[in-house]
Amino acid sequence: MQRYDVIAIVLANLSDEDITALIERSQKIITDRKGVVAKIDKWGKRHLAYEIKKQKDGYYFLIDFSGNGAIVAEIERNYKIDDRILKFMTVKKEGATTPEGIEQEIAAAEAKRTQAKAEGEAGAEGRIVHQIEKASGEMKPLPKKPYNKEEISTRGE
Repeated sequence: MQRYDVIAIVLANLSDEDITALIERSQKIITDRKGVVAKIDKWGKRHLAYEIKKQKDGYYFLIDFSGNGAIVAEIERNYKIDDRILKFMTVKKEGATTPEGIEQEIAAAEAKRTQAKAEGEAGAEGRIVHQIEKASGEMKPLPKKPYNKEEISTRGE
């Protein structure tokens, strides 16, 4: 099995249900063909660098999965047909993976997310104060270099 990332830009004026339906359809294509979805990231609505199909804004999402080339071909075929998808790109990642390895990666990411959420609720104030103290300690004025008047006058000549 190979590892792939699919990044897609859809119309910005779609509802959350429509976007979720698009992502679930892609996820169903992957799982029906014995692939494993490692991660789904919704990046949200962004302003495009240039107009795509007369649209200035788009909604970005990423699907990280493991599978074979037939899965990629089917996802791309569906994205080409769908008028709601402005652009998409599939990137093949380095190295082969196993379903067990991806499941371990998902479990580790979930544990990390749960731990960060617990720490965020408990110590949000302390962390902000620590970050402010750290930032103020890092900011040091640059040393002033003494200049020689002769150097300045010879530069222009």
